[in-house]
Amino acid sequence: MSALYDVPAPAKLNLFLHVTGRRPDSYHLLQSVFRFIDLCDYLDFEVRPDGQIVCESPLAGLSSDDDLVVKAARALQLATGVKLGAQIQYRKAIPSGGGLGGGSSDAASTLIALNRLWKTGLSRAELMRLALPLGADVPVFVFGQNAFAQGVGEDLQRVELGNAGYVVVQPAQHVATGQVFSDPDLTRNTKSIIITDFAEWQKLADNRLRLAQPAGLNVIGTSQENGVRPLYGWNDLQPIVLARYPIVKQVYNLLLELGVMPRMTGSGACLFVEFVTSEHAQAFQQKIVAKIACYGNDSTKVVSNTWVCSGLQEHPLYHWLNS
Repeated sequence: MSALYDVPAPAKLNLFLHVTGRRPDSYHLLQSVFRFIDLCDYLDFEVRPDGQIVCESPLAGLSSDDDLVVKAARALQLATGVKLGAQIQYRKAIPSGGGLGGGSSDAASTLIALNRLWKTGLSRAELMRLALPLGADVPVFVFGQNAFAQGVGEDLQRVELGNAGYVVVQPAQHVATGQVFSDPDLTRNTKSIIITDFAEWQKLADNRLRLAQPAGLNVIGTSQENGVRPLYGWNDLQPIVLARYPIVKQVYNLLLELGVMPRMTGSGACLFVEFVTSEHAQAFQQKIVAKIACYGNDSTKVVSNTWVCSGLQEHPLYHWLNS
């Protein structure tokens, strides 16, 4: 095998994100549930015999040394002593600065793909250890399953999530993650939960939804008509972003006017709504399209993009690794 083409790197959603503390080294302690969705970047890898890592990045202004894909490839070389290199191209669908984990996912898929292509034979646990220094979100993509996450991203437990559709909305504004986490008004002492708290809440919400839907009743923000599913907890970063980024706030209010309670993923700027089915999500996306049409030529200054996505049960490359 000398090449791998169209290797997927899926986006993620943080179904909730609680900031529970901050370590002496200033890293924040978080709790979250990561959900993979079928919005993907795609990468191509070809073996180079000269040991060079050459990456053709689609991101304007991003130097090779700053590209997480290149950093991931070099980290694998250093850890294993492999003498081979790689020619890498990738095609972006996941927006940068959106809170969807695109760069982290690209790095994780690079580790997984080159581990296969170079026959370096590292296990999932070994690749996860390589992943953490690359970024707090990289390990979950190597972990490969929807996960309850704690700490700074290294403590992961598999979590069962049902089928769901999502509308993801990208406001026309980039959010600087570092500024959000350093904001003095950020809540940093949300009470910690355990994974069974989330699981039991999910079960309760699903039971109430099943009882309500035949009658078309609103239950925890859910109705038979619009198919919106309730979400657990909250995102502690969301109030900071809404207060500091006016276009994100404008899009948030637009979604409120359409009768849903959106949630921000990660540090933003993307907002999402969870639905019982993808069909419900598609119907709601059409409402958004009609709503932003009122802005005329200025619509792209408010909303850059919208997607209807399905939740994945596992990462597309999950079975490429031994656990």
